[in-house]
Amino acid sequence: MLTLFQRDDCHLCDLALAVLAQARVPEFESVFIDEDAALEDRYGARVPVLRDEARGVELDWPFDADRLAAWLAER
Repeated sequence: MLTLFQRDDCHLCDLALAVLAQARVPEFESVFIDEDAALEDRYGARVPVLRDEARGVELDWPFDADRLAAWLAER
């Protein structure tokens, strides 16, 4: 399962969502960190971050469709 950590009203997060759509990423969950202190501490300066829960690895922004596809192929 993939999780995209993001914020409300985040331009970079909008760009990441566009890349995910362009790369035709399978289903993913969006988690907004704004109201969660633990997630804010972990991801506050890094969002958007895409996490592969099965592998326990994360892909930090910036990423494009090619980099995302290569990252997903490592699965």
